[in-house]
Amino acid sequence: MSSLTHLHPLSASVSRSPRRIPVIPATRLGMWIFLASEVGTFGGLIATYVMMRMWHHEWLHESAHTLLSIGTINTVVLLTSSLTMVLAHEAAEAKERARTRRFLLLTAGLGLLFLCLKAFEYSHEIAGGHTPKVSVFWSFYFAMTGLHALHIVGGLVLMLYATLGLRHDCVLRRVAPIGLYWHFVDVVWIILFPLMYVTTH
Repeated sequence: MSSLTHLHPLSASVSRSPRRIPVIPATRLGMWIFLASEVGTFGGLIATYVMMRMWHHEWLHESAHTLLSIGTINTVVLLTSSLTMVLAHEAAEAKERARTRRFLLLTAGLGLLFLCLKAFEYSHEIAGGHTPKVSVFWSFYFAMTGLHALHIVGGLVLMLYATLGLRHDCVLRRVAPIGLYWHFVDVVWIILFPLMYVTTH
């Protein structure tokens, strides 16, 4: 055994060197697990809607009443908020607390603007008699866009929590999971937008 070690001195040192296993922060891992469950929720709703849409051609006439202009503006708003969230994450990696807070607040402001436009859209639809009890299409419309709006509210709460409790030594740990969550919310809207607006006009 000693002769082998003598012939191959590197083998002993390599065998004794510990392997470094990458450590995923608990907050980020928890967010990934939560988002996996949310994929099932939204995925089930979207798949059901698409299948039913194939059998209900009259939905084309009903969905023509959705406000394409508001949906388009909200899409631009959310895409812009994704950019500001990326900038917040970059600032957090650099441990620039003031810059991180500024971009988080800007992202939250864009999310609030999205909700205000969505509230206007809902009031317009309800005033026009387009409510969930009218048809299955409007039930899907309010269910999917309403669930998405609730996730926007959840994102605003997370950003407010991070902004108020931001500390220099845990900036990235707070911002990274929120960034994952916000990008997921944006992706869901990108899927909902053509289903509810673009392909129906």
